Amino acid sequence: MVVVFVLVTLLVLACVVAANWYLWRRLFRDTTRGPGAVRRTGAVLIAGGWLLAVAAFAGTRADIPFWLKRALAWPGYLWLALTLYLLLAVLVTEPLRPVLRRLLGRTAAREAGTGRAERTEAVHEPAPASGAEAGPGTEPAFEADAVPRSDSGAAGAEPGRAPAHDVREKSGSCAVAEARAVPEETAPAGEEPARPQELSRRLFVSRVVAGAAAAAAVGTVAHGTHGVLRGPRVKRVTVPLAKLPRAAHGFRIAVVSDIHLGPVLGRGFAQKVVDTINATQPDLIAVVGDLVDGSVKDLGPAAAPLAELRARHGAYFVTGNHEYFSGAEQWVEEVRRLGLLPLENARTELPGFDLAGVNDVQGEREGQGPDFERALGDRDPARACVLLAHQPVQIHEAVRYGVDLQLSGHTHGGQLCIPFYGALVTNCDLDTDRVKGLSTHTAEGRTSYLHVSAGCGTNRYTPVRFACPPEATLLTLVSRE
Repeated sequence: MVVVFVLVTLLVLACVVAANWYLWRRLFRDTTRGPGAVRRTGAVLIAGGWLLAVAAFAGTRADIPFWLKRALAWPGYLWLALTLYLLLAVLVTEPLRPVLRRLLGRTAAREAGTGRAERTEAVHEPAPASGAEAGPGTEPAFEADAVPRSDSGAAGAEPGRAPAHDVREKSGSCAVAEARAVPEETAPAGEEPARPQELSRRLFVSRVVAGAAAAAAVGTVAHGTHGVLRGPRVKRVTVPLAKLPRAAHGFRIAVVSDIHLGPVLGRGFAQKVVDTINATQPDLIAVVGDLVDGSVKDLGPAAAPLAELRARHGAYFVTGNHEYFSGAEQWVEEVRRLGLLPLENARTELPGFDLAGVNDVQGEREGQGPDFERALGDRDPARACVLLAHQPVQIHEAVRYGVDLQLSGHTHGGQLCIPFYGALVTNCDLDTDRVKGLSTHTAEGRTSYLHVSAGCGTNRYTPVRFACPPEATLLTLVSRE
């Protein structure tokens, strides 16, 4: 196992180094004529960015002041996001390079052909008539044969010097032809002759493509970061439940997941989430895990605004996998102190339906995993049931226990999405076949709804969301009666 771990680590490291060398080549080497300040600056920039990323990664796990964790986290993790989108942008624009060079080459060839044609016409214009053929008032043209000749060349010519009549004869078309016959500089054996025009086109294309890729990557990261800091939008969804009594028709549940308070998103972000949820005036609030990325000691003040959550039937909480990375027991007590009601493999009866909650799968490592039997085993199957479970994959057990609706998060909706393709990065177990939104799942003759929230925050390593804005969901339960 140790050998496999080392080999995998070396392979990952090699891929990272190769990807960054590729970025440096396309963005800095190919856009300059030779070694110099630009190439050195690019190398320092890439190396320095990765040093910040490593420092941020280590700092979040080290026992250092929380303000220092925040100072390291923002630039380090933003660099990871920028590197990812730079790599994607450069790869996407790669096919444009030969196309643009070919188009520029054809344009240059057409312009050169037009220029040659114009010069040829100018060279072959008819000369003025000489002697008697010249018009009145025209002096006779100079005749080369009028110069005395000798057997060895021009009369009186010095040895080794070209005859005077040769100089005169090379004027006009002959001089042009001779000028064109001058050979280009020869390249070393085995190499193609240097073509300044082609090299210039390559440099121009490299600069244009690299500039476009860099602008797209920086714009994407800036837009995605601003979208996160702006806070979640509200998505409204209606869910029909066959067992829901008419008296509970129109019951509204505000679902919020994956807030991920930590070194990147703090108290101000938590306040925006709370204000957004309270503005919907829900009957019940469900916080379905991954509230924090850090200890109560560091993030207690950041989570304080959660005490302001208001709903007629209260606010409930279940653990996510990141709670078990951050001290789940302490956080369960902290959210209880803030006024939320933790559902640890437990159930409560509300007017019209049962509300249950199970621990996250990650809790199994600490002996606190999900226990569906404890939460749902003795309930009245005639009543509608809504289950809070952080990971969508838990729907398989939920269907077996007759749950009508499961509310989950965990996926971040993909967080980094590519238009017309979908999620680029997701925590979703693909056997649920859903990254976000409402779907139905059937097993053993039973059918359950699953709603996956795209979440409010971001994962700790990529504080950017693209084509997947943060959201809170207002679910309206309707009765089929």
